[in-house]
Amino acid sequence: MPRNRFITSCLLYPLSRLYGLGVWVRNKMFDHKFIAQKEYDVPVVVVGNLAVGGTGKTPHVEYLIRHLMSRYNLAVLSRGYKRETSGFVLATPTSTPAEIGDESYQIYRKFGHRITVAVCERRTEGIERLLELNPSINLILLDDAFQHRYVKPSASVVLTEFHRPVYTDHLLPYGRLREPLSGLNRADIIVVTKCPSDMEPLEYRLWKERLNLFPYQKLYFSSYMYGALLPVFPSSTQEIPQLRNLPSPSNILALSGIANPRPFLSYLRRSGAKVKLCRFGDHHSFTNKDFKQIADRFAALPQGFNFIVTTEKDAVRLVHNPHFPEHLKPLLFYLPIQVDFIERGDGEFSQCVEKTFNNARLFK
Repeated sequence: MPRNRFITSCLLYPLSRLYGLGVWVRNKMFDHKFIAQKEYDVPVVVVGNLAVGGTGKTPHVEYLIRHLMSRYNLAVLSRGYKRETSGFVLATPTSTPAEIGDESYQIYRKFGHRITVAVCERRTEGIERLLELNPSINLILLDDAFQHRYVKPSASVVLTEFHRPVYTDHLLPYGRLREPLSGLNRADIIVVTKCPSDMEPLEYRLWKERLNLFPYQKLYFSSYMYGALLPVFPSSTQEIPQLRNLPSPSNILALSGIANPRPFLSYLRRSGAKVKLCRFGDHHSFTNKDFKQIADRFAALPQGFNFIVTTEKDAVRLVHNPHFPEHLKPLLFYLPIQVDFIERGDGEFSQCVEKTFNNARLFK
């Protein structure tokens, strides 16, 4: 281990232990009812993770929306990470990512005509406001709320990333875990996300052994499916690149402001084009300086069929930014994303979630 890394580890590991003690005390306070949890007559499904960073929560929430919105008057509530507002905000046709957060905006843009979307830091307040505004709501999805234990969920779904196994990670700040692996004991369903679609049987078995789940807990494995490129700034004269049929030579500037762009990059590279990454932090708010950097990086690409591809989550921020360079707008596209469950049939995951929260209602 390099000396600097060793010194950093020596400093961070004790802090990690101290952080873990605080998490343990907090969880015990909830477990023994020293801190009250609020339960609702409406089923509440929590989707979250143990680790910080992108595990794919939004695509999995969208998967549940697609499969459940035809049978339920469904609402999605999140805190609206990195929004510029505070308190309870209901998504409307005039909402922007700055007001409700990029993930909530993405969900509302896709499903807002069929569901209710809102943000609120305090989930109990958010649920109560939603039910006041629309008493017909009969199912609520809480995005990124597994550690928000003030709400007692009817079903808990925890996501963990294939390439960053939760069982080899450590607590913050030494590692990426918000709470120890034992936190999985509270989950009804665990999903290993961003798996290779050609996973070997040995890899399934390794995950099942290492997670060591209880018999009542269900384990699923999911991967990403990408759609055809779509323009961020549509125009009638645009030529939309087809990744499976690019001319040679082609060069792609991959524009990413997400926690883990690895699956996004891997997919783009399968096109045969040369891919250059222009990376920013997760939920990044783009500035004029950033756009100059993007323009310079694009201008430096080799001669050929050149264009820019960004993620679906980044696209919702870019389309509302008035400073994006005009000359690059016709060359900017995003890659739509959906979840595919690779070990079990399509729809079984949502059926399992539905069965879990219905059983919870029966045994109240």
